[in-house]
Amino acid sequence: MIIEQRIKNFERLGMGVFVHFGAYSVIGRGEWSKLSCQIPWEEYMKAVKSFNPDPCWAKELAATAKKAGARYITLTTRHHDGFSLYDTKGLNDYDAPHVCGRDLVAEFVKACRAEGIIPFFYHTLLDWHEEHYDSDFPTYLQYLRKSVELLCTNYGEIGGIWFDGKWNKPNEDWEEDALYSMIRSHQPEAMIINNTGMLDRGALGHIELDSVTFERGRPQPLNMTDSPKYIASEMCQVFGDHWGYAEMDLNFKSTAEIIRDLITCRRFGSNFLINVGPMGNGLLRPIEKASLEVLGQWVDVNGAILPAMPASIATNSEGSFILQNGDTYYLVCDHLSMAGDINVALAGGATDNTIHFCPGKKIAAMTWLDDNTAVDFQQDEDNTVTLTPKPFGYGRNLVVRVAKFTLA
Repeated sequence: MIIEQRIKNFERLGMGVFVHFGAYSVIGRGEWSKLSCQIPWEEYMKAVKSFNPDPCWAKELAATAKKAGARYITLTTRHHDGFSLYDTKGLNDYDAPHVCGRDLVAEFVKACRAEGIIPFFYHTLLDWHEEHYDSDFPTYLQYLRKSVELLCTNYGEIGGIWFDGKWNKPNEDWEEDALYSMIRSHQPEAMIINNTGMLDRGALGHIELDSVTFERGRPQPLNMTDSPKYIASEMCQVFGDHWGYAEMDLNFKSTAEIIRDLITCRRFGSNFLINVGPMGNGLLRPIEKASLEVLGQWVDVNGAILPAMPASIATNSEGSFILQNGDTYYLVCDHLSMAGDINVALAGGATDNTIHFCPGKKIAAMTWLDDNTAVDFQQDEDNTVTLTPKPFGYGRNLVVRVAKFTLA
């Protein structure tokens, strides 16, 4: 089986930020508002013409993603409404330069590089605006490839391209060979990802694809028995119900739920891509910005697990697992409570979650990442380790607790 270095590098990025941003953000009813809310094109175009993001939108986005611990950002350079954030160089005038006089993808890339973050480009495959999508599909595919080629040639080296929408015409010939070979010719180290949607999560596809997707679904181990090359995986998740800005979407997930999604991804070696939908001015909704900042507090303590991959050491507990990065191992423990008086802390922090695992060698040292204290454990003659994780001390609860250890 072929193992491409770019794919291994991608897996060790661990976490990225997904950004759904476009002219639909001005409407504030989600990225599918044109279709789902049955907005006539005449009315929709009025919103498009008012699209003019704040000059600092990209800087704020990149800085917030950096603070959250993200290593890459995937931006919707064109979504299903067909509007491009980049200069389409005459392919049409339905783009940001014609509307607000700016190449927003260029601004995004510059901001990412200033923060040391890798830029990825989302690009729609389906298109509600381009008339050839329904009337002359081969002609549309030429337009699509020319559009993607602009992204591959005008912004320097990129981390990858994330496609979405093939599920809209599952029986059509999307001429993937031509599309992917063009990308490889310009960006040989770029990841190529084609989202399979929520109905076909984790499905393998074309040989040139480098990662499978788990849209809003926790990843599972991949069966690569019939795959000629090693494939990565990535879960994309949204804070609320909408990917693009929806002013009245109040159904936000808790930080604890997001953290558990993140650690489940790392349990299976999958990347976690958490989405934000900037407002029409390009700035982040306060609750999304705050959620990323709180996630960043967790990463500040436990971020060492992000580049770590699943270790070949099993535990007996569904709520725990072990990761490895070089000679360092990480035991991740869930289902812990907070210690404290029985009148303020559930069960006073008591737990019966005893963990057993066998690393094959003696443990040299083992400490909790959150307070740098030694882990209390026993190891018998056959190297089996037994420990009962201590709850979080009163005054803190990081959802899951991580212990670092090395072997003698």
